[in-house]
Amino acid sequence: MTKSNILIQLDPDSHASVFDALVAVDSTELQLLQYHDVATEQVEKLVHGAMFTRGPQDLRHTAVFIGGTDVQQGEALLEATLRCFFGPLRVSVMLDANGANTTAAAAVLAAAKHVELSQCRALVLAGTGSVGQRVGRLLASQGAVVKLASRTAERAVAAAQVISDAVAGSSVTGVRVAESSQLPNLFDECDLVVAAGASGVQLLPQEIWQASDSLKVLVDLNAVAPAGIEGIDVLDTARVVEGKVTYGAIGVGGLKMKIHKAALSRLFESNDQVLNVDEIYAIGESLTD
Repeated sequence: MTKSNILIQLDPDSHASVFDALVAVDSTELQLLQYHDVATEQVEKLVHGAMFTRGPQDLRHTAVFIGGTDVQQGEALLEATLRCFFGPLRVSVMLDANGANTTAAAAVLAAAKHVELSQCRALVLAGTGSVGQRVGRLLASQGAVVKLASRTAERAVAAAQVISDAVAGSSVTGVRVAESSQLPNLFDECDLVVAAGASGVQLLPQEIWQASDSLKVLVDLNAVAPAGIEGIDVLDTARVVEGKVTYGAIGVGGLKMKIHKAALSRLFESNDQVLNVDEIYAIGESLTD
């Protein structure tokens, strides 16, 4: 008898993400078990429950999805999950806290259609948030020179160091941007800008980015008005404005959803998948070949 696919959603927030649940149910035939307020010390009991109720030959039908709004909390839950496995007794696991991995993968792949990432000079606005950190990491892993911008210098420097530690040989710098008047100097030698800020917060005025001679691509990941980058529409998909290519949140969102669904399906191909940012980016690459 074929076992049903079961996805166990571990979420550190007070309410497990409805978005993640709906995408999972729409992506593949499965039964969804949701757990919220999950702390690292609770992971072992939950994951062992998944591992020990099925024989090794059936464990590919069980998988763990780690969500939540904070990518660092998600990383801690992922590490706790991986510590539970031994020998053939393991299940596949995916991390996509705040949609950071799938969104970042889609944003970077969109940019890669128009600039050579290994030669790219990139600025990530709101670069210390979950999505901003993942965008910065993926750009760095592709060889781009990256500046992570934050209103706080200490946070920017700390986030840049995390990426530098994770991506050997990368060039990542944290920069403080407390007001828009500081932005023009950052665009003097910038090919790509990605805005990954909170919903409804404008980070980049249109007059500043339009005045840049070097800027080639702009990606705004904010779907709630006002736009994170003024002058970009949420539906923009490679729209050319003043000689620059623009993407809005929904323009990127189509690929993000394809990556998300493909990654969820991949979980049930075997019981040894570990899908974090680099693996999810690779899935995105396979979809855009």
